[in-house]
Amino acid sequence: MSGSVQQLWRFPVKSMGGTPVEQLRIDRRGVHADRLWAVRDLENNVTASARRAPALLGCSARYVREPGPDVGPGNAPEVIVTMPDGRELSSAGNELDPELSTLLGREVRLTALPPADDTSLHRLSVRQTRANYSPSEVRRDFGLSSSESLPDTSVFSTKQMLTMACFATPPGSFVDLSPVHVLSTNSLAALSAGSTATDMPYDVRRFRPNVLVALNDFGIGYPEAEWVGGDVEIGSTVLRITNPTIRCVVPTRPQPGLQLDRTLTRRLAECNQRFLGVYADVVNAGLVRVGDVVTAHPPARPGMVRQAATAAGRTTMRGLQRVLEATVLRER
Repeated sequence: MSGSVQQLWRFPVKSMGGTPVEQLRIDRRGVHADRLWAVRDLENNVTASARRAPALLGCSARYVREPGPDVGPGNAPEVIVTMPDGRELSSAGNELDPELSTLLGREVRLTALPPADDTSLHRLSVRQTRANYSPSEVRRDFGLSSSESLPDTSVFSTKQMLTMACFATPPGSFVDLSPVHVLSTNSLAALSAGSTATDMPYDVRRFRPNVLVALNDFGIGYPEAEWVGGDVEIGSTVLRITNPTIRCVVPTRPQPGLQLDRTLTRRLAECNQRFLGVYADVVNAGLVRVGDVVTAHPPARPGMVRQAATAAGRTTMRGLQRVLEATVLRER
């Protein structure tokens, strides 16, 4: 599959609106200068997410100047946060934290990503881990009713499941799971087809990718589903596609220019089993520009041994999910 880069996005602050850019440097830890800041919920001692603090999506963030090559964990440059009422407040001033606290209704603090070897802002307590795997909390995070089935997490590896159980975000980052998020315009068109939502096709900002690509001669559909386990070349960068992106309730939330859309959760479930876009690790670092050629190399068709191993791995992950849920229920 081949195509081109349509948009590039960098998100200076986790769960806030990001900045469209003409080029991105992608290094070993992911998109350079992406999510170097997050809002710390001091009351609950956890990194805040738009899943449970949706008001954050009413804010957007940009850097005061283009981040240099030395920025990263432990060295986050000044950021400007645009509040829902349009005011612009700097991370270097004294007004931002009180305003964010008022917005969220509890004490919070804008916090820079610490050095990679400092896990203090990422680690979850036992209580927090139990809460995250509570069926009621999972249903809330995914916008599910009490009668709907819980999402299937068997696409995650054991390492990823353990990381999500122990940490709010992977140590050394403020991303949810993987360093790069890729989405295609083809998938957006497929999801939008037949929908009655007002922002047609669905606005890419709802899904917060770093890289939006358009594929030639594919039409509408969900091409990224075929990339998992394969590589994607974008400019001088090579990404290894690790997982389809499972969608929680965040894309339904309102943000500047976008209305609340509760129907989106059901549409994602009906159209593509709650998946849209893919997560990726970095194989070769490089510079990506809008207009760059994109070439996807799906993995070779698996043999019987690999198919059996994959099926066994997914069965194991489903079992782990059920054990975690049952453990939470017994301890309530």
